[in-house]
Amino acid sequence: MASLETFRLHAFVCSNQRAPNHPRGCCADKNSLDIMTRLKRAARAAGIDDVRVNKSGCLDHCESGVSCVVYPAGVWYTIPDDDAAIARIVEHFAGGEVATDFLMGD
Repeated sequence: MASLETFRLHAFVCSNQRAPNHPRGCCADKNSLDIMTRLKRAARAAGIDDVRVNKSGCLDHCESGVSCVVYPAGVWYTIPDDDAAIARIVEHFAGGEVATDFLMGD
């Protein structure tokens, strides 16, 4: 039996696409797929191989910006389209503190 790959963290980035006139907007229109790709590449470049970054369907917070949830802790981020923000979240992935500047909510 093949061994299952295990991940310390699993990050899901919303890639939901809504109709252009939807009042809540959507993460896809906020460049979420590109942001997810950059987040994944930055984690790999930092040598982090025990974190999985995936696109997801709707995380139900599209009006807040590009939504991301990191499990198992259930940390919710709004990821700006900014390399410094992505780098800060990757620091969290590497075992650092949660990137509080990008936490979703109040």
